[in-house]
Amino acid sequence: MNTPYDPIIAERRQLTNLAYRLLGSLADAEDVVQETYIRWYALPDDKREAIGTPGAWLMKVAGRICLDMLGSARARRERYVGEWIPEPVPAPAEWAGAPSGETVADPADRITLDESINMALLVVLDSMTPAERVAFILHDVFRYSFAEVADIVGRSDAACRQLATSARRRLRDAQVASSAPTARRAAVVRDFKQAWEAKNIEALVGLLDPDATVVADGGGLVSAALHPIEGRDQVVRFALGLAGRVPGMTLVESTVNGQPGLVAQNDGVTVAVIAFEVADDQVIRMWAIRNPDKLRAWTRGARRPE
Repeated sequence: MNTPYDPIIAERRQLTNLAYRLLGSLADAEDVVQETYIRWYALPDDKREAIGTPGAWLMKVAGRICLDMLGSARARRERYVGEWIPEPVPAPAEWAGAPSGETVADPADRITLDESINMALLVVLDSMTPAERVAFILHDVFRYSFAEVADIVGRSDAACRQLATSARRRLRDAQVASSAPTARRAAVVRDFKQAWEAKNIEALVGLLDPDATVVADGGGLVSAALHPIEGRDQVVRFALGLAGRVPGMTLVESTVNGQPGLVAQNDGVTVAVIAFEVADDQVIRMWAIRNPDKLRAWTRGARRPE
C-alpha cells in the first residue's frame, strides 16, 4: 500500500546529510533531525502554513541546532579518551542488517556519498571553529548564498564570507590529498590488504609514504593507540604487531565514507573500520575506528568487541 507523499518528511534525507557533515556523527545527526521536526510540529498551524518554503525553514533550524552542538562538542572532545575520529559510514548496500530490496530506516542509509564526506576532509573540518565549519558546509557544499548562511550563523554576509575563506585556507594548509581515480585508490588499498595479511614487510614499506600516519579511535571502550602513529617504519611495526596479536582477524574491502577502505573482522564481527588517504599510489594516512558506538551501522545485531 502506497503511503501519502509528505514533503516535510521528504526533507529528512537532506537534513541528515547536512547534520552528518557538520557533526561527523550519525547518532548526533539523527538527534538533530528529530529535534528539527519537533520544532516544526510544535509550531501553531497558522505559523506553519505561513512558511513559504518549509524545506528552507527546516535546514535553517537544523543548521542552528548543529552550530550549538558543535560548541558543546568541543568540551566533550577534551574529555574523550584518545583520538576522536568522525563516525564512518558505509555504502547503503553494505549497511549491516539491511534486508535485500527493503528501505532501511538507519541514518547511514540516507547519507549521500560524495567528496564532502571523505574522511580526510571530515577530520580537517573537525579542527575548524563551529562557525567556520557551518559557513563552509552550507556555502561550498550545499550552495547556500552568504546571505542565507548569515541568517543561520547570526553574522553578517561579509563575516560569513571570511569564515568560508578561513575554512578553505585550513583545508589547503592541511594538504588534503587530491583524489586519485577510485579504481587506483582501490588498487592501493587492495595491495595494502594483501601485504598486511601476508606480513610482507617489503610490500608494506613500498605502499606507505615515508611520513605515513595511523590514527586510531577506541574511545576508551576498546584497546586502541592513544596517540597517532607516525612514520612509515612505525606504521609497519604497528600493522605487523596487530596481525600477530589478533591472528583470527580478517580484512574485507569495503566503501568507507565513499572511498575504498577496509573492514577488520574477528569471528565474523566487525571490530574496526579503516579509512585511507592515498596519493601518488601510496598510503598517506589511515584512520582506524574501533569505538563500538561508532560502528553500529556496520555491526547491527553483533556483540560488542572486547
